[in-house]
Amino acid sequence: MNPLPEDFIIQLLEKNPVAEEFQKFHIRLNACEKGFACSCPFHSETGKSCIIYPETHNFYCPVCKNGGDVITFLMLMQNLSYPEAVQILAQRTQLTVPEQSPEEALQLQQRRERCYAINRDTANFYYCNLLKGPDKKGLTYFKQRQLSPQIIQKYGLGYAPDDWHQLQSYLNQKGYSDEELLLANVCRKSEKGNIYDNFRNRVIFPIVDMHRHVIGFGGRVLDDSKPKYLNTSDTPVFDKGRNLFSLHFAGQNSPSSLILAEGYMDVIALHQAGFENAVATLGTAITPQQARLIAQYTEEVIIAYDSDSAGQNATQKAIQHFHDVGLSARVLHIDENAKDPDEYIKKFGADRFRLLLHHAESVLDFQLNRCKNDLNLETENGKISYLHRIIRILAGIGNTQTQEVYITKKAGELGIRPEILKTEIQKFSRKQEKRESHSDFRNIENFSHARDAINPQASRNLYQSKSEELLLAAMMRLPEQGNYISSQLRPEDFVTDFHRKIYNILCAFLPECSWFIPSLLGAEFSAQEMGRITGIFIYYHDKLNEQAVLKCIENLQAGNQPPPDKNNMSNDEFSRLIANKKKNTRLIY
Repeated sequence: MNPLPEDFIIQLLEKNPVAEEFQKFHIRLNACEKGFACSCPFHSETGKSCIIYPETHNFYCPVCKNGGDVITFLMLMQNLSYPEAVQILAQRTQLTVPEQSPEEALQLQQRRERCYAINRDTANFYYCNLLKGPDKKGLTYFKQRQLSPQIIQKYGLGYAPDDWHQLQSYLNQKGYSDEELLLANVCRKSEKGNIYDNFRNRVIFPIVDMHRHVIGFGGRVLDDSKPKYLNTSDTPVFDKGRNLFSLHFAGQNSPSSLILAEGYMDVIALHQAGFENAVATLGTAITPQQARLIAQYTEEVIIAYDSDSAGQNATQKAIQHFHDVGLSARVLHIDENAKDPDEYIKKFGADRFRLLLHHAESVLDFQLNRCKNDLNLETENGKISYLHRIIRILAGIGNTQTQEVYITKKAGELGIRPEILKTEIQKFSRKQEKRESHSDFRNIENFSHARDAINPQASRNLYQSKSEELLLAAMMRLPEQGNYISSQLRPEDFVTDFHRKIYNILCAFLPECSWFIPSLLGAEFSAQEMGRITGIFIYYHDKLNEQAVLKCIENLQAGNQPPPDKNNMSNDEFSRLIANKKKNTRLIY
């Protein structure tokens, strides 16, 4: 079924070890019994739930259920299609990708190419409308923000006319269908089924990736209407949590540091003032994926968020993400005379801002200075609250010498002996370890009760769904027995569409091979689906015996719901139920 030959897939996986790919994204790995453990890059956690299995070239996180191989990992981290990820890995290791490609992957690639083309023509439409259109509101706005014609051209800034169908008509005339415009999210569909332009009466900021493709847009209103900013939704080429505004400019020539600003206009103002190493997130708080993306281009980030409380809270979150990927960070302190870099440069000029950057404070000093916020240090309660906040910060310092320096400094400020402060920090650290352990468990519980977008029918048919999973795992782990299982079950015996699709593909695929790894299915499933398949492959590896398989076949053949008390059982409870004492019957393995 897979048009990429098995030997090519194996070569690709062996030449691009998944553990090494994790490390390229500055993910810290710890050796463990099964391979390597790390904090999952696809959800926030304090533990190390993600496991890398070098022997089978897989990784899997049982909390968020993301997993797969090095191809899947690259697809998730860089928002790539399967053919794009394969091509990147092949070029890196001097392998030639066979010309054949699966039909579904080819269709996805064609959809991506159409989205790129639509975005390019849309960007040109907005840019021309800004400069030559009859409505000059957009141009007036940019002039008021003191942007030069050169910077407007550099960023391809535009204006979306105050019209419901002007862009749609323009793109239809260029040969794009309404379905393609919806796919690229340049148009939307109303509840009545009418197609209309997504952006109207807004100045437009094209978002460009590192390959110089226009992948999406940000639009800002010119009045007080809401939302103030509107961004492209996720499309085949755009994921706002995995891209950064202006990185295609800032990431050139391996900059010694990057400036992380809060919005489009801050970045553009910084570039115009000569600070071309500035980037911004795309309407959301910075994500772990964006932090790892930044880490590919520099070793230091200067966080230049707004000076208000919201900006400072966002700064704290960004600090944690940068710490997780091993990036050094400093925090720009903008005084009360300006709320953001754009306003500061306008008031005081580029040279003064350069000095501000030079004196950006360390993360530790930023966090300790924040401890005094909203406290009256003249009162006993204020001092106690300040002490508790300081203890929390100092407990997180990994370097013993640095911690000792700050303990001495803060103990003197508080008028207590350093030994007392050190003892309190040690007590807090022990309690924190227990809290983090409980927190990670709650994360698992929360994810387990979340809506299953991959296999939504499973929650209504838990008993049969788990039977399906074990049988699929048996077919993947012991493919020589696939014929036996397929001789006992029809595809319609599977109650969930997702598992039925896997079953159909395995039935056609396995007779042609004597061994199997999930990577051989990569071209047939999305990255998220591959995570689920990898989870099945890993979870049931030590639970496959004759009794279990026969019982699961019987469950699906019966087609009846089990008693209610079995319908909400966990994977472990299910495994214990079917793992009866072995009988003296013929083994199928």
